[in-house]
Amino acid sequence: MQVVIEKRGASLKVKDGQLIIKHGDQVQALAFNTIDSIVLSKATVLTAEVVAQAVEHQIDLLFVARGGKPFARLWSPYFGSIATIRRHQLLFSRSPEAVAWMKNVLTRKMENQQALLYALAMPNHATDKIIESAVLKIEEDKQRLQQIEGAKLADLSPRLRAVEGQATRRYFQAVNIHLPEMYRFGQRSRRPALDMTNAMLNYAYGMLYGRMESALIKAGLDPMIGFMHREEYNRPVLTYDCIELFRTWADWVVFDLCRQQVIFREFFEVEAGGYWLAHPAKRILIQHLTDFFEDQIEWEGLTRSRYTHMSLFAQRLAALLKEYKTDKNKK
Repeated sequence: MQVVIEKRGASLKVKDGQLIIKHGDQVQALAFNTIDSIVLSKATVLTAEVVAQAVEHQIDLLFVARGGKPFARLWSPYFGSIATIRRHQLLFSRSPEAVAWMKNVLTRKMENQQALLYALAMPNHATDKIIESAVLKIEEDKQRLQQIEGAKLADLSPRLRAVEGQATRRYFQAVNIHLPEMYRFGQRSRRPALDMTNAMLNYAYGMLYGRMESALIKAGLDPMIGFMHREEYNRPVLTYDCIELFRTWADWVVFDLCRQQVIFREFFEVEAGGYWLAHPAKRILIQHLTDFFEDQIEWEGLTRSRYTHMSLFAQRLAALLKEYKTDKNKK
């Protein structure tokens, strides 16, 4: 279970071996063995004993910024595994195999975008043609992606990202038309978001980043050694690479909330034209994200929660890298 503390002034302590969460007159007690991560806002107070218990129970502690993205974390020294994986991770990042791996991830991302668009389609509605056109264009983008050839991602990344970016713009343009008018947006905007929907997308992606980075660390991978995003200094670039496959899960939660019209402008703080989620919007979005990602679904032949599927993806990548051999050390 992931525990998210987003209320200002909340405090955490340990009592009788349990995690005690207090905010005002509200008090909640949780057993540590039921928690796998705790997400904290800046305005949260916790004791050193909470940190010690988190380490003992291998619970990830994430500190998130206003937009939902982690800016710091504390994790157990028991996370991870042998250094072989990290050495191979660096070698793999410079190999032709990394090119194939990244192209596969981006292709599957585009397939997920196509599937989400079909899910938004309304039978016999005029916008069906918009969905169909976008899906066909994204299919062309997938073919263009596969036609990009080369041995090193460092050389190919700009071209791969250009194709992926084009497909994503088509996707958002088609989605936008299917949202109620008050939630429509001209384009993706970040730091800050310029509208309600982008603010929700940014916050949802931030939560997804934290969960993906935790899965990579627990699998023994180094989030700082990426493949396609490898040139970004002091950033968890492998997280950015891996998250591409799962973005549409977060998208669906946000778009579904928009279509239900349950989040309104007064649920946001607007400063200098930028939109930030206030407590009501955070509460609704976090609850829906948690419920959606804890749902059991069949994916790659296994029925697990979406959160578990993300962890299994990281574990499979770690297993691949552990056994990876370059031409120089192949026997």
